[in-house]
Amino acid sequence: MATTTEPVTLPQLSNDEIARYSRHLILPEVGMEGQQKLKAAKVLCVGTGGLGSPLAFYLAAAGIGTLGLVDFDVVDSSNLQRQIIHSTKDVGRPKIDSAAEKLTALNPFMKIVKHETMLTSQNALQIIRDYDIVADGTDNFPTRYLVNDACVLTGKPNAYGSIFRFEGQASVFATEQGPCYRCLYPEPPPPGLVPSCAEGGVLGILPGLVGIIQATEVIKFILGKGEPLIGRLLLVNALDMRFRELKLRKNPDCPVCGTHPTLTQLIDYQQFCGIVPEQKAATMQNGIPQMSVKELKRRLDAGDDLFILDVREPFEYQIAQIGGHLIPLNDLPKRMNELNTAQEIVVQCKSGGRSQRAAEFLAKNGFEKLHNLAGGILAWSSEIDPKVPKY
Repeated sequence: MATTTEPVTLPQLSNDEIARYSRHLILPEVGMEGQQKLKAAKVLCVGTGGLGSPLAFYLAAAGIGTLGLVDFDVVDSSNLQRQIIHSTKDVGRPKIDSAAEKLTALNPFMKIVKHETMLTSQNALQIIRDYDIVADGTDNFPTRYLVNDACVLTGKPNAYGSIFRFEGQASVFATEQGPCYRCLYPEPPPPGLVPSCAEGGVLGILPGLVGIIQATEVIKFILGKGEPLIGRLLLVNALDMRFRELKLRKNPDCPVCGTHPTLTQLIDYQQFCGIVPEQKAATMQNGIPQMSVKELKRRLDAGDDLFILDVREPFEYQIAQIGGHLIPLNDLPKRMNELNTAQEIVVQCKSGGRSQRAAEFLAKNGFEKLHNLAGGILAWSSEIDPKVPKY
């Protein structure tokens, strides 16, 4: 919208809208025409979680005319520490319904379009094509690459953000003149190498900072004002409250946005990121047998001689534990001798990712009879003992 030179018939503002957006209207950079551009704009928010909450709230407040929401998850109590669009009464409710209700209450003049589905290679192009700009609030690599590629293929800018612990990133990808996400990250990290927020944690305020930066970039792009984060990666460290900026260049050899693109249609992004389908992971993953929590409970009740190795951090052990010998993953290389007498080892962590890496490491160092506890303590709490807290 911001780059077109063709005359566009903009929607009129009612007197109630003029009163609502009056602080925008007196800004020379916005004015009546700018507010009309915001009303005419169609923005897609992918995710209504940590980043999507402040992002959608501020876009709604600013007067975006049509706001599309993509989400298929339900509200969990652990979301409420950072996903401010949801409240306690929404626990168990579809996030997209919870978010739409709050946004409509905030601004009844806007149109909410709900896409209650997982964004996939089969539907991404069809969904994204109807919008002017996409704001990516996802929290996993397959969907980030999917959103990026779909934006490049449809010619839609991507207001990107990501968060982890105390640090965040923001940029604007997939514009004609700037790089895309693949220019910055040509290949995804190996599965499990980068912990998720569920594993590593995140400061609840951080997605507010980054989500608002994304919303700012969306609004600037629609208005055609200011200097967008195109070709720039903004790095946020909330613990030190420092902001840094890296210059990004478009990669002429990028397979999706380069001079001679080789990726001209969407692919299997789970496979691209090396994620094993659940049906395969249920029995074996990278040579490591996967043990269910029910099987572990059965064998413990039978008195089998199992060595339970917990590879989480000590502070996690204090929150919740099902017994076992604690050796944090990073300490494992120098403490392997503590496992020399173990006949059969079951490695466990919070959800199964770190324990899988630990089991693979032990296997490479000669240990046999290894199992990874699929689902970790979270699965134990859900299926065996609900008294064990989830975190």
